[in-house]
Amino acid sequence: MPDQVTHFIGGVPVAEGATFAACDPVTGRQIYRVHEADRDVVDRAVAAARAALPGWAALPAAERAAWTRRLGDAIEERFEDLVAAEIADTGKSVTQTRTLDIPRGAANFRSFAEIAAQRPDSAFHLADVLSYTVRRPLGVVAVIVPWNLPFLLATWKIGPALAAGNTVVVKPSEHTPGSMAVLAGIAASIGLPPGVLNVVNGFGPGSTGQFLVEHPGVDAVTFTGESRTGSSIMKSVADRVKPVSFELGGKNAGLVFADADLDAAVEGCVRSVFTNGGQVCLCTERLYVERPVFAEFVARLAGRARELAFGRPEDEDTVMMPMISAEHRDKVLSYYALAGDEGAEIHAGGGAPRFGDERDGGYYVEPTVLTGLPHDSRVNREEIFGPVCHVAPFDTEAEAVALANDSEYGLAATVWTSSLGRAHRVAQSLETGLVWVNTWYLRDLRTPFGGVKLSGIGREGGTHSLDFYSEPTTITIKLEPGHD
Repeated sequence: MPDQVTHFIGGVPVAEGATFAACDPVTGRQIYRVHEADRDVVDRAVAAARAALPGWAALPAAERAAWTRRLGDAIEERFEDLVAAEIADTGKSVTQTRTLDIPRGAANFRSFAEIAAQRPDSAFHLADVLSYTVRRPLGVVAVIVPWNLPFLLATWKIGPALAAGNTVVVKPSEHTPGSMAVLAGIAASIGLPPGVLNVVNGFGPGSTGQFLVEHPGVDAVTFTGESRTGSSIMKSVADRVKPVSFELGGKNAGLVFADADLDAAVEGCVRSVFTNGGQVCLCTERLYVERPVFAEFVARLAGRARELAFGRPEDEDTVMMPMISAEHRDKVLSYYALAGDEGAEIHAGGGAPRFGDERDGGYYVEPTVLTGLPHDSRVNREEIFGPVCHVAPFDTEAEAVALANDSEYGLAATVWTSSLGRAHRVAQSLETGLVWVNTWYLRDLRTPFGGVKLSGIGREGGTHSLDFYSEPTTITIKLEPGHD
Protein backbone atom coordinates (compact mmCIF):
# COMPACT_ATOMS: atom_id res chain seq x y z
CA MET A 1 0.00 0.00 0.00
CA PRO A 2 1.19 3.59 -0.61
CA ASP A 3 2.10 5.71 2.41
CA GLN A 4 -0.08 8.58 1.14
CA VAL A 5 -3.07 9.23 -1.13
CA THR A 6 -2.94 12.34 -3.29
CA HIS A 7 -5.41 14.27 -5.40
CA PHE A 8 -5.54 13.82 -9.19
CA ILE A 9 -5.98 17.03 -11.17
CA GLY A 10 -5.50 17.66 -14.87
CA GLY A 11 -4.06 14.18 -15.42
CA VAL A 12 -1.37 14.28 -12.72
CA PRO A 13 -1.13 13.50 -8.97
CA VAL A 14 -1.21 16.54 -6.68
CA ALA A 15 0.21 16.12 -3.17
CA GLU A 16 -1.05 19.28 -1.50
CA GLY A 17 -2.96 20.15 1.64
CA ALA A 18 -2.92 18.95 5.22
CA THR A 19 -3.06 15.20 5.68
CA PHE A 20 -5.29 12.99 7.79
CA ALA A 21 -5.12 9.31 8.71
CA ALA A 22 -7.01 6.54 6.94
CA CYS A 23 -7.42 3.54 9.25
CA ASP A 24 -7.88 -0.17 8.67
CA PRO A 25 -11.37 -1.10 9.97
CA VAL A 26 -10.10 -4.60 10.77
CA THR A 27 -7.49 -3.44 13.28
CA GLY A 28 -8.07 0.28 13.78
CA ARG A 29 -4.48 1.01 12.77
CA GLN A 30 -3.41 3.74 10.35
CA ILE A 31 -2.76 2.45 6.83
CA TYR A 32 -1.78 5.71 5.10
CA ARG A 33 -2.16 9.49 5.14
CA VAL A 34 -4.59 11.31 2.84
CA HIS A 35 -4.20 14.85 1.51
CA GLU A 36 -7.19 17.11 2.20
CA ALA A 37 -8.18 19.50 -0.59
CA ASP A 38 -8.64 23.11 0.47
CA ARG A 39 -10.48 25.75 -1.59
CA ASP A 40 -7.46 26.37 -3.79
CA VAL A 41 -7.06 22.70 -4.68
CA VAL A 42 -10.80 22.40 -5.39
CA ASP A 43 -10.61 25.53 -7.57
CA ARG A 44 -7.82 23.96 -9.61
CA ALA A 45 -9.70 20.68 -10.01
CA VAL A 46 -12.83 22.46 -11.23
CA ALA A 47 -10.73 24.65 -13.53
CA ALA A 48 -9.09 21.55 -15.02
CA ALA A 49 -12.50 19.99 -15.61
CA ARG A 50 -13.80 23.17 -17.24
CA ALA A 51 -10.77 23.43 -19.49
CA ALA A 52 -11.26 19.84 -20.67
CA LEU A 53 -15.01 20.16 -21.14
CA PRO A 54 -15.24 21.70 -24.66
CA GLY A 55 -12.97 19.14 -26.26
CA TRP A 56 -14.53 16.19 -24.45
CA ALA A 57 -18.12 17.28 -25.13
CA ALA A 58 -17.31 17.83 -28.80
CA LEU A 59 -16.20 14.24 -29.32
CA PRO A 60 -18.69 12.02 -31.15
CA ALA A 61 -20.73 9.91 -28.75
CA ALA A 62 -19.15 6.75 -30.14
CA GLU A 63 -15.68 8.06 -29.38
CA ARG A 64 -16.57 8.98 -25.81
CA ALA A 65 -18.12 5.53 -25.43
CA ALA A 66 -14.87 3.99 -26.66
CA TRP A 67 -12.93 5.88 -23.95
CA THR A 68 -15.44 4.79 -21.31
CA ARG A 69 -15.17 1.19 -22.49
CA ARG A 70 -11.39 1.46 -22.38
CA LEU A 71 -11.57 2.44 -18.72
CA GLY A 72 -13.62 -0.67 -18.01
CA ASP A 73 -11.16 -2.87 -19.87
CA ALA A 74 -8.16 -1.33 -18.10
CA ILE A 75 -9.68 -2.21 -14.74
CA GLU A 76 -8.89 -5.84 -15.53
CA GLU A 77 -5.20 -4.98 -15.79
CA ARG A 78 -5.19 -3.37 -12.32
CA PHE A 79 -7.74 -5.76 -10.85
CA GLU A 80 -5.64 -6.97 -7.90
CA ASP A 81 -4.53 -3.41 -7.05
CA LEU A 82 -8.17 -2.38 -6.85
CA VAL A 83 -9.03 -5.43 -4.74
CA ALA A 84 -6.21 -4.62 -2.32
CA ALA A 85 -7.22 -0.94 -2.07
CA GLU A 86 -10.87 -1.75 -1.45
CA ILE A 87 -10.08 -4.35 1.22
CA ALA A 88 -7.61 -2.04 2.98
CA ASP A 89 -10.17 0.77 3.13
CA THR A 90 -13.30 -1.20 4.04
CA GLY A 91 -12.20 -4.49 5.62
CA LYS A 92 -14.66 -6.42 3.46
CA SER A 93 -13.93 -9.96 2.33
CA VAL A 94 -11.76 -10.84 -0.63
CA THR A 95 -14.62 -12.98 -1.96
CA GLN A 96 -17.08 -10.08 -2.14
CA THR A 97 -14.46 -7.70 -3.50
CA ARG A 98 -13.30 -10.03 -6.27
CA THR A 99 -16.70 -11.36 -7.29
CA LEU A 100 -18.91 -8.27 -6.93
CA ASP A 101 -17.38 -4.87 -6.21
CA ILE A 102 -14.54 -4.64 -8.72
CA PRO A 103 -16.21 -6.64 -11.52
CA ARG A 104 -19.32 -4.46 -11.20
CA GLY A 105 -17.12 -1.38 -11.54
CA ALA A 106 -15.76 -2.64 -14.85
CA ALA A 107 -19.29 -3.63 -15.93
CA ASN A 108 -20.58 -0.13 -15.14
CA PHE A 109 -18.13 1.49 -17.56
CA ARG A 110 -18.80 -1.07 -20.29
CA SER A 111 -22.57 -1.04 -19.85
CA PHE A 112 -22.92 2.74 -20.02
CA ALA A 113 -20.53 2.87 -22.97
CA GLU A 114 -22.81 0.55 -24.93
CA ILE A 115 -26.01 2.31 -23.90
CA ALA A 116 -24.62 5.73 -24.84
CA ALA A 117 -23.25 4.55 -28.16
CA GLN A 118 -26.50 2.88 -29.22
CA ARG A 119 -28.98 5.41 -27.91
CA PRO A 120 -31.17 6.65 -30.78
CA ASP A 121 -32.13 10.27 -31.33
CA SER A 122 -35.80 11.20 -31.37
CA ALA A 123 -37.52 13.02 -34.22
CA PHE A 124 -41.14 13.83 -35.06
CA HIS A 125 -42.44 14.85 -38.48
CA LEU A 126 -45.85 16.47 -38.72
CA ALA A 127 -46.98 17.97 -42.07
CA ASP A 128 -44.38 20.60 -42.95
CA VAL A 129 -42.71 20.68 -39.50
CA LEU A 130 -39.77 18.59 -38.28
CA SER A 131 -39.00 18.50 -34.56
CA TYR A 132 -35.99 16.66 -33.21
CA THR A 133 -34.07 16.55 -29.95
CA VAL A 134 -30.38 16.81 -29.24
CA ARG A 135 -28.82 16.27 -25.83
CA ARG A 136 -26.00 18.36 -24.39
CA PRO A 137 -23.86 17.51 -21.37
CA LEU A 138 -24.55 19.35 -18.15
CA GLY A 139 -20.92 20.44 -17.89
CA VAL A 140 -18.71 19.86 -14.86
CA VAL A 141 -20.29 17.32 -12.51
CA ALA A 142 -19.38 16.88 -8.84
CA VAL A 143 -19.47 13.17 -8.00
CA ILE A 144 -19.63 12.53 -4.25
CA VAL A 145 -19.18 8.88 -3.33
CA PRO A 146 -20.00 7.01 -0.08
CA TRP A 147 -17.77 4.60 1.81
CA ASN A 148 -19.84 1.41 1.77
CA LEU A 149 -19.32 0.41 -1.90
CA PRO A 150 -16.76 3.03 -2.90
CA PHE A 151 -15.53 1.69 -6.24
CA LEU A 152 -18.81 0.25 -7.46
CA LEU A 153 -20.81 3.40 -6.71
CA ALA A 154 -18.15 5.76 -8.07
CA THR A 155 -18.07 3.97 -11.43
CA TRP A 156 -21.88 3.86 -11.42
CA LYS A 157 -21.79 7.67 -11.63
CA ILE A 158 -18.54 8.37 -13.49
CA GLY A 159 -19.37 6.01 -16.36
CA PRO A 160 -22.59 7.65 -17.57
CA ALA A 161 -21.35 11.16 -16.75
CA LEU A 162 -18.34 10.73 -19.05
CA ALA A 163 -20.29 8.91 -21.73
CA ALA A 164 -22.80 11.79 -21.84
CA GLY A 165 -19.99 14.30 -22.46
CA ASN A 166 -19.41 15.76 -18.99
CA THR A 167 -16.14 16.15 -17.16
CA VAL A 168 -16.08 15.19 -13.48
CA VAL A 169 -14.54 16.06 -10.15
CA VAL A 170 -14.88 13.09 -7.80
CA LYS A 171 -14.75 13.31 -4.02
CA PRO A 172 -14.51 9.86 -2.47
CA SER A 173 -15.36 9.36 1.18
CA GLU A 174 -12.58 10.33 3.57
CA HIS A 175 -12.71 6.72 4.81
CA THR A 176 -12.22 5.07 1.41
CA PRO A 177 -10.03 7.05 -1.02
CA GLY A 178 -7.81 4.16 -2.13
CA SER A 179 -9.71 2.73 -5.08
CA MET A 180 -10.27 6.19 -6.61
CA ALA A 181 -6.51 6.77 -6.44
CA VAL A 182 -6.02 3.55 -8.40
CA LEU A 183 -8.73 4.55 -10.91
CA ALA A 184 -6.99 7.90 -11.42
CA GLY A 185 -3.81 6.01 -12.24
CA ILE A 186 -5.75 3.85 -14.69
CA ALA A 187 -7.13 6.96 -16.41
CA ALA A 188 -3.62 8.35 -16.80
CA SER A 189 -2.26 5.04 -18.07
CA ILE A 190 -4.76 4.82 -20.95
CA GLY A 191 -4.22 8.47 -21.91
CA LEU A 192 -7.66 9.79 -20.94
CA PRO A 193 -7.52 13.50 -21.84
CA PRO A 194 -6.26 15.52 -18.84
CA GLY A 195 -9.00 17.14 -16.80
CA VAL A 196 -11.79 14.79 -17.89
CA LEU A 197 -11.51 12.86 -14.61
CA ASN A 198 -10.28 14.63 -11.46
CA VAL A 199 -10.21 13.42 -7.86
CA VAL A 200 -10.05 15.50 -4.69
CA ASN A 201 -9.93 14.07 -1.17
CA GLY A 202 -11.24 15.42 2.09
CA PHE A 203 -14.23 15.71 4.37
CA GLY A 204 -17.75 17.11 3.90
CA PRO A 205 -19.06 20.19 5.74
CA GLY A 206 -16.48 22.95 6.05
CA SER A 207 -14.08 21.01 3.86
CA THR A 208 -13.63 19.58 0.39
CA GLY A 209 -17.20 18.40 -0.13
CA GLN A 210 -18.74 21.75 0.73
CA PHE A 211 -16.18 23.66 -1.35
CA LEU A 212 -16.98 21.43 -4.31
CA VAL A 213 -20.79 21.51 -4.29
CA GLU A 214 -20.84 25.28 -3.71
CA HIS A 215 -18.30 26.01 -6.43
CA PRO A 216 -19.75 28.26 -9.18
CA GLY A 217 -17.88 26.25 -11.79
CA VAL A 218 -19.74 23.04 -10.90
CA ASP A 219 -22.89 22.56 -12.99
CA ALA A 220 -24.50 19.54 -11.27
CA VAL A 221 -24.09 17.31 -8.23
CA THR A 222 -24.64 13.58 -7.90
CA PHE A 223 -24.47 12.14 -4.40
CA THR A 224 -25.05 8.83 -2.64
CA GLY A 225 -25.19 8.87 1.15
CA GLU A 226 -27.21 9.97 4.16
CA SER A 227 -30.51 11.75 3.68
CA ARG A 228 -29.55 14.68 5.91
CA THR A 229 -26.37 15.22 3.87
CA GLY A 230 -28.47 15.23 0.69
CA SER A 231 -30.74 17.84 2.26
CA SER A 232 -27.70 19.97 3.14
CA ILE A 233 -26.39 19.73 -0.43
CA MET A 234 -29.79 20.80 -1.81
CA LYS A 235 -29.69 23.92 0.34
CA SER A 236 -26.12 24.65 -0.80
CA VAL A 237 -26.99 24.51 -4.51
CA ALA A 238 -30.47 26.05 -4.33
CA ASP A 239 -29.40 29.59 -5.22
CA ARG A 240 -27.88 28.40 -8.50
CA VAL A 241 -30.63 25.81 -9.12
CA LYS A 242 -28.06 23.14 -9.95
CA PRO A 243 -29.41 19.76 -11.02
CA VAL A 244 -29.00 17.09 -8.34
CA SER A 245 -29.29 13.32 -8.33
CA PHE A 246 -29.52 11.76 -4.86
CA GLU A 247 -29.59 8.15 -3.76
CA LEU A 248 -30.07 8.49 -0.02
CA GLY A 249 -30.93 6.44 3.04
CA GLY A 250 -33.30 3.56 3.54
CA LYS A 251 -35.19 1.72 6.25
CA ASN A 252 -36.11 -1.12 3.97
CA ALA A 253 -38.86 -3.62 4.70
CA GLY A 254 -39.09 -7.30 3.90
CA LEU A 255 -42.43 -9.14 3.84
CA VAL A 256 -42.47 -12.91 4.42
CA PHE A 257 -45.81 -14.62 3.79
CA ALA A 258 -46.75 -18.00 5.22
CA ASP A 259 -46.89 -19.56 1.75
CA ALA A 260 -43.27 -18.62 1.01
CA ASP A 261 -40.49 -21.15 0.58
CA LEU A 262 -39.20 -20.68 4.12
CA ASP A 263 -35.73 -22.04 3.37
CA ALA A 264 -35.32 -19.51 0.54
CA ALA A 265 -36.82 -16.70 2.61
CA VAL A 266 -34.49 -17.26 5.55
CA GLU A 267 -31.39 -17.45 3.37
CA GLY A 268 -32.53 -14.49 1.32
CA CYS A 269 -33.04 -12.41 4.46
CA VAL A 270 -29.63 -13.48 5.80
CA ARG A 271 -28.20 -11.86 2.68
CA SER A 272 -30.44 -8.80 2.70
CA VAL A 273 -29.82 -8.03 6.37
CA PHE A 274 -26.14 -8.90 6.87
CA THR A 275 -24.38 -8.42 3.51
CA ASN A 276 -21.51 -5.93 3.75
CA GLY A 277 -22.11 -5.74 7.49
CA GLY A 278 -25.56 -4.30 6.76
CA GLN A 279 -23.80 -1.29 5.26
CA VAL A 280 -25.74 -1.23 1.99
CA CYS A 281 -28.55 1.23 1.35
CA LEU A 282 -30.60 -1.70 0.02
CA CYS A 283 -30.24 -3.86 3.15
CA THR A 284 -33.35 -4.89 5.09
CA GLU A 285 -33.74 -3.50 8.62
CA ARG A 286 -37.48 -4.20 9.08
CA LEU A 287 -38.91 -7.69 8.56
CA TYR A 288 -42.62 -8.47 8.76
CA VAL A 289 -43.52 -12.18 8.90
CA GLU A 290 -46.98 -13.71 8.69
CA ARG A 291 -47.92 -15.04 12.11
CA PRO A 292 -48.20 -18.80 11.35
CA VAL A 293 -44.48 -18.95 10.45
CA PHE A 294 -43.24 -16.06 12.63
CA ALA A 295 -41.70 -18.06 15.50
CA GLU A 296 -39.98 -20.54 13.20
CA PHE A 297 -38.64 -17.81 10.96
CA VAL A 298 -37.19 -15.82 13.87
CA ALA A 299 -35.53 -18.91 15.33
CA ARG A 300 -34.00 -19.90 12.02
CA LEU A 301 -32.84 -16.38 11.12
CA ALA A 302 -31.24 -15.94 14.56
CA GLY A 303 -29.56 -19.33 14.26
CA ARG A 304 -28.06 -18.37 10.92
CA ALA A 305 -26.93 -15.00 12.30
CA ARG A 306 -24.99 -16.77 15.04
CA GLU A 307 -23.27 -18.96 12.42
CA LEU A 308 -21.96 -16.15 10.23
CA ALA A 309 -18.18 -16.23 10.07
CA PHE A 310 -16.11 -13.17 10.95
CA GLY A 311 -12.68 -14.44 9.89
CA ARG A 312 -10.29 -12.05 8.15
CA PRO A 313 -10.69 -10.27 4.82
CA GLU A 314 -8.27 -12.64 3.09
CA ASP A 315 -10.24 -15.74 4.22
CA GLU A 316 -12.59 -16.84 1.45
CA ASP A 317 -15.28 -18.03 3.90
CA THR A 318 -15.47 -14.70 5.76
CA VAL A 319 -18.97 -13.24 5.76
CA MET A 320 -19.03 -10.50 8.38
CA MET A 321 -16.98 -7.37 7.85
CA PRO A 322 -16.29 -4.54 10.31
CA MET A 323 -18.09 -1.23 10.41
CA ILE A 324 -16.27 1.45 8.45
CA SER A 325 -15.07 3.50 11.44
CA ALA A 326 -14.99 3.65 15.22
CA GLU A 327 -17.63 6.38 15.05
CA HIS A 328 -19.99 4.24 12.99
CA ARG A 329 -19.37 1.17 15.17
CA ASP A 330 -20.31 3.22 18.22
CA LYS A 331 -23.44 4.48 16.46
CA VAL A 332 -24.59 0.93 15.66
CA LEU A 333 -23.81 -0.27 19.19
CA SER A 334 -25.81 2.67 20.58
CA TYR A 335 -28.84 1.37 18.66
CA TYR A 336 -28.25 -2.10 20.09
CA ALA A 337 -28.33 -0.54 23.57
CA LEU A 338 -31.38 1.54 22.64
CA ALA A 339 -33.18 -1.63 21.49
CA GLY A 340 -32.67 -3.09 24.95
CA ASP A 341 -33.88 0.10 26.58
CA GLU A 342 -36.97 0.11 24.36
CA GLY A 343 -37.80 -3.45 25.43
CA ALA A 344 -36.54 -5.59 22.54
CA GLU A 345 -35.92 -9.30 22.85
CA ILE A 346 -32.47 -10.00 21.42
CA HIS A 347 -32.38 -13.39 19.68
CA ALA A 348 -28.83 -13.07 18.31
CA GLY A 349 -26.00 -10.61 18.70
CA GLY A 350 -26.55 -7.32 20.44
CA GLY A 351 -22.92 -6.42 21.11
CA ALA A 352 -19.37 -6.45 19.82
CA PRO A 353 -17.41 -9.68 19.29
CA ARG A 354 -14.04 -10.35 20.91
CA PHE A 355 -11.32 -12.22 19.03
CA GLY A 356 -8.28 -12.16 21.29
CA ASP A 357 -6.11 -10.73 18.51
CA GLU A 358 -5.50 -7.46 16.68
CA ARG A 359 -9.09 -7.43 15.40
CA ASP A 360 -10.18 -6.37 18.89
CA GLY A 361 -8.89 -2.93 17.89
CA GLY A 362 -11.14 -2.95 14.83
CA TYR A 363 -14.72 -1.87 14.34
CA TYR A 364 -16.74 -5.09 14.51
CA VAL A 365 -20.29 -5.56 15.76
CA GLU A 366 -22.37 -8.72 15.99
CA PRO A 367 -25.13 -9.59 13.51
CA THR A 368 -28.28 -8.94 15.50
CA VAL A 369 -31.90 -10.10 15.36
CA LEU A 370 -34.53 -8.30 17.44
CA THR A 371 -38.25 -8.71 18.14
CA GLY A 372 -40.81 -7.16 20.48
CA LEU A 373 -40.47 -3.46 19.71
CA PRO A 374 -43.44 -1.22 18.88
CA HIS A 375 -43.71 -0.05 15.31
CA ASP A 376 -43.00 3.56 16.31
CA SER A 377 -39.84 2.81 18.29
CA ARG A 378 -36.69 4.67 17.22
CA VAL A 379 -35.03 1.39 16.28
CA ASN A 380 -37.87 0.74 13.85
CA ARG A 381 -37.98 4.28 12.47
CA GLU A 382 -34.36 5.40 12.11
CA GLU A 383 -31.76 4.08 9.69
CA ILE A 384 -29.08 2.17 11.60
CA PHE A 385 -26.93 1.01 8.67
CA GLY A 386 -25.56 -2.03 10.41
CA PRO A 387 -26.08 -5.82 10.51
CA VAL A 388 -29.39 -5.70 12.38
CA CYS A 389 -33.08 -6.26 11.78
CA HIS A 390 -36.26 -6.18 13.80
CA VAL A 391 -38.84 -8.89 13.03
CA ALA A 392 -42.54 -8.35 13.71
CA PRO A 393 -45.62 -10.50 12.95
CA PHE A 394 -48.58 -9.56 10.76
CA ASP A 395 -51.96 -11.19 10.12
CA THR A 396 -53.21 -9.85 6.79
CA GLU A 397 -51.77 -8.75 3.48
CA ALA A 398 -53.20 -5.27 3.91
CA GLU A 399 -51.58 -4.97 7.34
CA ALA A 400 -48.20 -6.04 5.94
CA VAL A 401 -48.34 -3.44 3.17
CA ALA A 402 -49.40 -0.72 5.62
CA LEU A 403 -46.53 -1.55 7.98
CA ALA A 404 -43.99 -1.57 5.17
CA ASN A 405 -45.20 1.78 3.79
CA ASP A 406 -45.31 3.50 7.17
CA SER A 407 -41.80 4.95 6.89
CA GLU A 408 -40.16 8.24 5.95
CA TYR A 409 -37.97 6.22 3.58
CA GLY A 410 -38.81 4.42 0.36
CA LEU A 411 -35.81 2.88 -1.33
CA ALA A 412 -36.29 -0.89 -1.60
CA ALA A 413 -38.41 -3.79 -0.35
CA THR A 414 -38.48 -7.56 -0.61
CA VAL A 415 -41.50 -9.86 -0.84
CA TRP A 416 -41.36 -13.60 -0.17
CA THR A 417 -44.39 -15.57 -1.38
CA SER A 418 -45.31 -18.49 -3.64
CA SER A 419 -48.46 -16.73 -4.87
CA LEU A 420 -47.98 -15.05 -8.23
CA GLY A 421 -51.07 -12.90 -7.72
CA ARG A 422 -49.92 -11.72 -4.31
CA ALA A 423 -46.43 -11.02 -5.66
CA HIS A 424 -47.77 -8.62 -8.29
CA ARG A 425 -50.39 -7.10 -6.02
CA VAL A 426 -48.10 -6.41 -3.06
CA ALA A 427 -45.12 -5.28 -5.14
CA GLN A 428 -47.23 -2.64 -6.87
CA SER A 429 -48.60 -1.43 -3.52
CA LEU A 430 -45.24 -0.76 -1.89
CA GLU A 431 -44.03 2.85 -1.81
CA THR A 432 -40.46 2.21 -2.86
CA GLY A 433 -38.25 2.63 -5.89
CA LEU A 434 -37.35 -1.06 -6.09
CA VAL A 435 -39.12 -4.28 -5.09
CA TRP A 436 -37.57 -7.74 -5.20
CA VAL A 437 -39.81 -10.82 -5.15
CA ASN A 438 -38.25 -14.07 -3.86
CA THR A 439 -34.76 -12.65 -4.33
CA TRP A 440 -32.60 -9.69 -3.32
CA TYR A 441 -29.92 -7.51 -4.90
CA LEU A 442 -30.37 -8.75 -8.46
CA ARG A 443 -29.83 -5.77 -10.78
CA ASP A 444 -30.21 -5.19 -14.48
CA LEU A 445 -28.08 -2.11 -15.11
CA ARG A 446 -30.57 -0.85 -17.71
CA THR A 447 -33.43 -0.47 -15.22
CA PRO A 448 -34.12 2.65 -13.11
CA PHE A 449 -32.57 2.72 -9.65
CA GLY A 450 -33.53 5.16 -6.90
CA GLY A 451 -35.97 5.88 -4.11
CA VAL A 452 -38.89 7.99 -2.99
CA LYS A 453 -39.56 10.07 0.14
CA LEU A 454 -36.29 10.61 2.08
CA SER A 455 -34.57 7.96 -0.02
CA GLY A 456 -33.67 10.21 -2.90
CA ILE A 457 -34.39 12.27 -5.98
CA GLY A 458 -34.14 11.02 -9.53
CA ARG A 459 -33.17 7.69 -11.03
CA GLU A 460 -29.91 6.12 -12.14
CA GLY A 461 -29.35 3.21 -14.49
CA GLY A 462 -29.48 2.78 -18.25
CA THR A 463 -30.86 5.75 -20.15
CA HIS A 464 -32.15 7.17 -16.87
CA SER A 465 -28.56 8.03 -15.91
CA LEU A 466 -27.88 9.51 -19.32
CA ASP A 467 -31.04 11.61 -18.99
CA PHE A 468 -29.73 13.16 -15.78
CA TYR A 469 -26.23 13.84 -17.10
CA SER A 470 -27.52 15.66 -20.20
CA GLU A 471 -30.08 18.33 -21.05
CA PRO A 472 -32.41 18.01 -24.05
CA THR A 473 -32.82 20.77 -26.60
CA THR A 474 -35.78 20.50 -28.95
CA ILE A 475 -35.19 21.94 -32.43
CA THR A 476 -38.24 22.66 -34.59
CA ILE A 477 -37.81 23.44 -38.28
CA LYS A 478 -40.49 24.76 -40.62
CA LEU A 479 -39.96 22.91 -43.86
CA GLU A 480 -40.27 24.65 -47.19
CA PRO A 481 -43.24 23.47 -49.25
CA GLY A 482 -42.42 21.28 -52.18
CA HIS A 483 -42.15 22.69 -55.75
CA ASP A 484 -42.80 21.04 -59.11
